[in-house]
Amino acid sequence: MERTLSFRSLFRISRPINLLMVAFAQMMAAYFLIETNSQGLPVLQDYRLYLLVLSTVIITAAGYMINDYYDVKIDYVNRPHEVVVGKGIKRRVVIFLHTFFNFFAIGLGWLVSPRVALINFIAAFLLWLYSNRLKREPFIGNLTVAFLTGLSIYLVAFYYQKNELLVLTYAIFAFFLNLIREIIKDIEDRPGDRKHGCRTLPIVIGFRKTKQVIFVIAICFVGAILTVTFQINNPHLFIFFSILGMAFIAYMWKVYTSDRKSDFTRLSSWAKLLMLAGTLSMAFL
Repeated sequence: MERTLSFRSLFRISRPINLLMVAFAQMMAAYFLIETNSQGLPVLQDYRLYLLVLSTVIITAAGYMINDYYDVKIDYVNRPHEVVVGKGIKRRVVIFLHTFFNFFAIGLGWLVSPRVALINFIAAFLLWLYSNRLKREPFIGNLTVAFLTGLSIYLVAFYYQKNELLVLTYAIFAFFLNLIREIIKDIEDRPGDRKHGCRTLPIVIGFRKTKQVIFVIAICFVGAILTVTFQINNPHLFIFFSILGMAFIAYMWKVYTSDRKSDFTRLSSWAKLLMLAGTLSMAFL
């Protein structure tokens, strides 16, 4: 029987672990890379930082909700035991929560700065467009989510107008790693995507060529990180990314040897661990 609202289902549909990672990355960037606000006070004493982080987290949660709303038929094929929309929460309730969360987050952004509110609005619109259309197209959907992931980190430097190049390094790191993870998730979700007419990269160009695209992205990733790291000229950052680079090479080897759905499920989780490790490196700076 379809329930109007289950708090357990609301908890599941909003992906709390992913939301914590977004908030953690922004707080780490603020504390270790920004350090002080325009008045010279410690950034953690600035209430607007917490409003910015909260608005980002709420928009991200709304994005997960609308994504599950549009993907319910696909999820019944790919992961039937994880379907929430229509089981734990009515579809109309999901739409209401998605709309309310977005307007609330844009309002919080306005309290921080009109330009933050504008970015929140653009992010909310892109997440809706991704779920409604872009996700079913080759590569453009992956690019959209990866861009928004990187933007969530860069937003801290954009607001405070400090250490933008340094924060940009981590935004680039998050962008490329999330782009690879999104394509891996498309490989994992091929059965449901194919059944419901999605034109994701693995369906359009095939499994092997999609792996080749991942390797090209990985090369661009390493090149971009090296370029920005050399410009910053921080030996601690260079050493840490060198160590992380070895872990990334091992990760790409697993991508090369993987061919089963369970393999790509693990790779998707390992990508989160790499992102967490990258975020933790901010403490060494």
